[in-house]
Amino acid sequence: MTMRRLAAIAALVALLPAASAAQDWPTRPIRAIIPFGAGSATDLVPRIVFDQLSPQLGQPIVVENRTGAGGTLGSNAVAKADPDGYTLLAHSNALSVSPAIYANLPYDTEKDFAPVAPFGSLPAVLIIAPSKGHKTIQEMVAAAKARPGSFNFASVGVGSGTHLSAEKFKLAAGFEATHVPFRGGPEALTEVITGRVEFYFCPINTALPYIREGKLVALVTNGATRAPELPDVPTTLEAGYRNAEFPIWIGMLAPARTPAAVVDKLNAETIKAVKTPSTLERLAKAGIAPLTWTPAEFAARIRAEIADNMAVAKAAGIKPN
Repeated sequence: MTMRRLAAIAALVALLPAASAAQDWPTRPIRAIIPFGAGSATDLVPRIVFDQLSPQLGQPIVVENRTGAGGTLGSNAVAKADPDGYTLLAHSNALSVSPAIYANLPYDTEKDFAPVAPFGSLPAVLIIAPSKGHKTIQEMVAAAKARPGSFNFASVGVGSGTHLSAEKFKLAAGFEATHVPFRGGPEALTEVITGRVEFYFCPINTALPYIREGKLVALVTNGATRAPELPDVPTTLEAGYRNAEFPIWIGMLAPARTPAAVVDKLNAETIKAVKTPSTLERLAKAGIAPLTWTPAEFAARIRAEIADNMAVAKAAGIKPN
C-alpha cells in the first residue's frame, strides 16, 4: 500500500469521530440563550425559527432570556459553556457592537464564538410620538439642531443595534442627542409613546402595530431599500443622510470549539427551517427578510462589522467603559 493511500485512509479515519458526533447530535434538549428581554425582535425571531427547527432536530429547544449589560451577560454564559452543541446563543448584530462599547469584555467576540447561521434581517425605523409634531425626518433633525442638548433617544441597551443605529444617524445628520438605554423594547416603546423620549430606532416588526394604530409616527428606515411594510417611509439615504444604514441581523452562534460537523449540521437544518413556507410566512409578517449565510460567511460579516462599529463609536465619541 502506498504512503499516499495510507495518508488518505488516516485522514478519513480522523474525520470519523466528527462525523459520528454530528450524526448522533442532538440526543437531549438544547438550551438557547437570548441576551435581551421577551418581546424584543431578538427574542421573537429566534422563537419563530425554533418552532420549526426543534421538530427537525427531534429535541426541544429551551429558550432562556438572560438580560443585562447590553447583551454581554447572556453572551458570556454561552462563551463559557461546554462546546457540545447543547448551549446556543440567539443574538443580533449587537454582538459586533459590544467590542466598541465595553473595554473589558469577559470574552473575545471573534474568538470565543462559532457563528452558526443567521435567521434573517430587518431594518429599524425611527419612531416618534405624534405629539412631537414632526411630519418628516428633516423637521425632527432641524428641531434637534435648534435646541442643542434637549433631545434624547431610546435603545434596548448600551451596545445594542438600536443604540448604534441612532449613533450612526446622529453622525450622518449632524445633531446631538442623549442616549437613554432600557432593558428591553417594551420599555423603550412606552417612553417614546408617552413623549418622555424623543425618538427610537426600533426594529420594524416591533413598531408596526403602534404605527398602524397611530400611536407612533415613522419618519425614516435604515435599510438599503424601503421596507415593504412601510412603502411611504424613506430610507436614510433617500432622506439625504449618507452612511446611516444599519440593518439588523438576528442569528445563532455556538461556543468556540463546537465540533465543525455539529455547526455545519445546525447551519443546514436552520436554513431548512427558515425556508419552510410556514416559517417564511411568519417571518414576513414580522417584517423579517430571511438570510442563508454559511458559517464562514457569517463569521466574515461579524469581523467586518466589529471594525466598522469601532470606527463609528470613535467618531461618535463613545468611549468603551
